[in-house]
Amino acid sequence: MSRLPDRLFPEAVPDVAGTAAALADPSRTAMCAALMDGRAWTVGELGSYAGVARSTASEHVDVLAAGGLVTRVRQGRHCYVVLSGPEAARVIEAMGVMAASTLPTARSLNAWTANRRLLAARTCYRHLAGRLGVGLAEQLRECGYLDSLWQLTAPGKALLIGWGLSEPPHAPGEACMDSTERRFHLGGRLGTAVTEVFFRRDWIARIERTRAVKVTEAGREALAQAGLEGVLTHLDETTPNDAAG
Repeated sequence: MSRLPDRLFPEAVPDVAGTAAALADPSRTAMCAALMDGRAWTVGELGSYAGVARSTASEHVDVLAAGGLVTRVRQGRHCYVVLSGPEAARVIEAMGVMAASTLPTARSLNAWTANRRLLAARTCYRHLAGRLGVGLAEQLRECGYLDSLWQLTAPGKALLIGWGLSEPPHAPGEACMDSTERRFHLGGRLGTAVTEVFFRRDWIARIERTRAVKVTEAGREALAQAGLEGVLTHLDETTPNDAAG
């Protein structure tokens, strides 16, 4: 016989306490930030990223999985950890927008460089974020490739077809609030499709094993040809900042 809850509430609202509690630890927050690159990580890699032992990292992954934020995926003898999906990514990014502070980083040139790169350009799960992502979204709208509802216009569809996307998504893009820029970058299926094109055509490249990306010379040329060179205006800024969400 099941036990009745100690308290009853006026309506059946979603119980988000478990998910919130799963993020209420700096190590788990750091692991989720790592997983925002959209790739699969091993428990050991996540532990190394967060600066904890593998056994501790495994316990943290258990908590994140129980909170619905991550999923374990087995591949042969190996086990990997991935974000549960775009909903989990949206929760993490939204929490980053609301956060009043950042996790501490080392006072070193390497840390400053890594933070600067993340602020300039990074992946937010499966779409582009940072100054690159925000600038691209704004330029696509200013140049008439996206309308006010984040839907591709006729010139926008032609642009993506010219970029090699034979069937641009029919669904509109999503306005995803960027956790560091506090402006919108392009999310949803459309944002994912654009990011995949940029990677496939080597217009962007990852910087080591991080979420940070850089625009290649081929990418700069492609943006210029599309009249989107304004995207590049702020990418080379060197103003230090504490961290990227």
